Amino acid sequence: MTPAMLVPALAGQLPPFADMPAVLATAMMVGFVEATCIDLMRPHLDEGEHSVGIHIDMSHAAPTSAGSDLRAEVEVETVAGRILSFRVRAFDSAGPIGEGTHRRAVICMSRFSEKIVERAGTATVGTGRPT
Repeated sequence: MTPAMLVPALAGQLPPFADMPAVLATAMMVGFVEATCIDLMRPHLDEGEHSVGIHIDMSHAAPTSAGSDLRAEVEVETVAGRILSFRVRAFDSAGPIGEGTHRRAVICMSRFSEKIVERAGTATVGTGRPT
């Protein structure tokens, strides 16, 4: 785990996190689990395909301090067309820290890129900060 994965490191983009404890951020735990699912899927995708997360339901039940090792266990539970459902678990050096489910959709990168451009054309100008 790197210092960038700790809660206060998020303060550059999300200031309310600045004075929080220096433990693994839930967003980073989720990202770590998603990355593990991507790695598992990658060898099975065709050229021009990738995957995107479409749902996550995960607990974060224990704090992880700086310097701890992280490990994720992911298991494909179902495949329904282009949607894969996973059972996911996260661990640090001391034991379990979270568990849940995650779904990913296989996408064609070129078609997905077209959709991004289409949506950008209809987007409204905002403040650049989450509301």
